[in-house]
Amino acid sequence: MKENFICGFVGLGLIGGSIAKALRKVYPKCQLLAYDINQNALESAVADGVIDIPLSEIGEAISSCDYIFLCAPVSENDKNLLLIKEYISPSCILTDAGSVKTDIHKHIKEAGLEDQFIGGHPMAGSERTGYLNSKALLLENAYYILTPCDGVPEKALADFEELVSSLGAIPLILTCTQHDYVTAAVSHLPHVIAASLVNLIRESDSDDGIMKMIAAGGFKDITRIASSSPVMWQQICMTNGDNILTLLDAYMEVLTSIRKQVASSDSSKLYEFFDQARSYRDSFIGTSSGPIKKSYSVNIEIADEPGALASIATILALHQISIKNIGITHNREQEDGVLRVEFYQESSIEQAAQILSAKGYTVYRRN
Repeated sequence: MKENFICGFVGLGLIGGSIAKALRKVYPKCQLLAYDINQNALESAVADGVIDIPLSEIGEAISSCDYIFLCAPVSENDKNLLLIKEYISPSCILTDAGSVKTDIHKHIKEAGLEDQFIGGHPMAGSERTGYLNSKALLLENAYYILTPCDGVPEKALADFEELVSSLGAIPLILTCTQHDYVTAAVSHLPHVIAASLVNLIRESDSDDGIMKMIAAGGFKDITRIASSSPVMWQQICMTNGDNILTLLDAYMEVLTSIRKQVASSDSSKLYEFFDQARSYRDSFIGTSSGPIKKSYSVNIEIADEPGALASIATILALHQISIKNIGITHNREQEDGVLRVEFYQESSIEQAAQILSAKGYTVYRRN
């Protein structure tokens, strides 16, 4: 595909900013335009050399775009579509980055843009939001689900698949209804459950906060996603409610069943419940692809003495390994090793483990 295309962004937060940075990295000759109500985000993107032309409004400037990415909150896309329709070129491909697809497809049909729309959902994210937390590597090895309208030309779809692949993502074509049911199961429902678990602990904890103090290991892992944007998840529940309710009802039946097994001390059923879950969970592909990002980390045994943590950081820095987070694990019920080091890339795990093991450290790779 050509490398000097023009791409517009409506919304330049975490996802929009990350796609823009990836495009700038892979296609330095492309021209990027962006509109966002957050002026600071636009100014930062221009200062970073990511965006060429900041837009003060959705207007005539977007008529030159080969691609337009809708990356504003879902609730804003409806209004933005009406503005975009006035200026979009007939040859431009319009896409979005939302977590729910059926709703946006409905509005695309109402706007008469079915020949130009390829729904998009990069299955990547972070608990942190906004342009300042965006990065080009966010899409690396992540599934990027595409939900093209029937009227989109095959050549246009093939070109967009190629564009997505060139950014390091893995394109996967689904219908909008398939997408919404699948993501309700593996992304939306888990967020509801994680938030429910956190709220349960908040309501059940003692005045001195013992539960909160010792919460670590498994509890932090399964509730990490509860730190995501409440506004975003409010909107997802509002737009994909039917699928979430269907799966939530099924999940409640599972909970009712396991409650009965615990109450009756049914040892065989309890074993089967946990064994089936373990076997199926262990069959998952061990990559970062998916809506709930895998944590790239190792745990290390270190002595409780001054400079121990700094020594680890120095060794990794000397080998050009970037550290995303580092900290002591206080509750080790579900953990091996006292020091947990988290990286930005999966490849850093093995590299760090080899280097530190050679220095005499005991390193545990996490699953």
